[in-house]
Amino acid sequence: MTAGMGRPPRRVRVLGAVAAVASWSVVFVGAAQPAAADTRSKQWYLGAMQAEEMWKVTTGEGIKVAVIDSGVNSSTPSLRGQVLQGVDATGAPGDETDDYDGHGTTMAELIAGTGKGGGLKGLAPGAKIIPLRIGLDEFQEKHTKASDDIAHAIRTAADGDARIISMSFGGYGVSPQQHEAIKYAEGKGKLLFAGVGNEGHQENKRGYPAAYPAVVGVASADRAGKVSFYSQHAGTADVASPGSDVPRWCDNSFKRYCDGDGGTSAATAIASGSAALVWSLHPDWTANQVLNVLFDTAGRDWKDGTRSDYLGHGLIRPSMSVLKGKGDPGAPDISPLTKKRTTGRAAPSGPSAQTPAQPAGNGAEGGQTVAVKDTRSSGGDDRSGLLLGVAAAVAVLGGIAYAVIRRRKAA
Repeated sequence: MTAGMGRPPRRVRVLGAVAAVASWSVVFVGAAQPAAADTRSKQWYLGAMQAEEMWKVTTGEGIKVAVIDSGVNSSTPSLRGQVLQGVDATGAPGDETDDYDGHGTTMAELIAGTGKGGGLKGLAPGAKIIPLRIGLDEFQEKHTKASDDIAHAIRTAADGDARIISMSFGGYGVSPQQHEAIKYAEGKGKLLFAGVGNEGHQENKRGYPAAYPAVVGVASADRAGKVSFYSQHAGTADVASPGSDVPRWCDNSFKRYCDGDGGTSAATAIASGSAALVWSLHPDWTANQVLNVLFDTAGRDWKDGTRSDYLGHGLIRPSMSVLKGKGDPGAPDISPLTKKRTTGRAAPSGPSAQTPAQPAGNGAEGGQTVAVKDTRSSGGDDRSGLLLGVAAAVAVLGGIAYAVIRRRKAA
């Protein structure tokens, strides 16, 4: 299984027949670029998405996001106090805060980082992160002991109090265990995001978990508002989000950030942060309603209710809901993905939203609330090689929004 979407393997190709939405300056009126000389200045999409204006209304407080990835380093300046207790599903040495690659930490910062110490500022800095470590890339091959770690991580997140499950990784094989775990999470009222992949300019196959019906497939877009050339377009994109030119931690030494493309990995994290902002303002909504609003307010120039293979319903724009109150939440129990009735409602976040990270497996001590309980299920998991990608380049031919990239370990 390849690691998440932090470093894109390059997804491809231009939008072709899909119409373009011009540029971010048109999609988001009045957006200004940050002037700081640190990493924040390279997060171009924060200005384009009107993040500063949205943060005056909500920062995503009260929302927890489960990040299933290579682990999350809770001690980076940007994540101190932002990470709750999670679970290591690999069976390898270490715990969920031992990020063996840097990818999971980057995703967590893109969602809920505070930006302190010159680090990445998350789109929803008031949200909290629940890390679930799985094996990706070489780590999976060399160290992962559990064959069902992805399915286990999804089920564990479903049984916890995270409302959003962010998965910046992918592969080409169908896994019955993963599929059942995803249906289980949907039944628990969770909103699941995954990158469509970064090989659109190459094989352009349907990637999983993005291709499962209950998962929101995220495509990657560049700063011109066009789909990233590498973003896969095999019918799994449901929405597009910024992924090109998004900085990341270079490796697991956490000494510096690298430039390049975050790919559909970064796009997935930013889409998850977008959902956290909307859900924070409407805590009584279901996952279906939050997603309905994100689809309804997405930037596009084609008929509402139809999907582009490249951009899904269009470019994600949480500011349309947060700042302008736009978007129809629709029926609380009808999935905008499958059009079928769903059961379950994500439980409101409790006191554990303020609980600092604890080592996995220690449980609740000293009166602290455990954000997630380890509920490993039996059965093997078909890993069929997830390919996470994060390629580096942003070209695109026509197209309205971003495409999410699954991360692979090469960027």
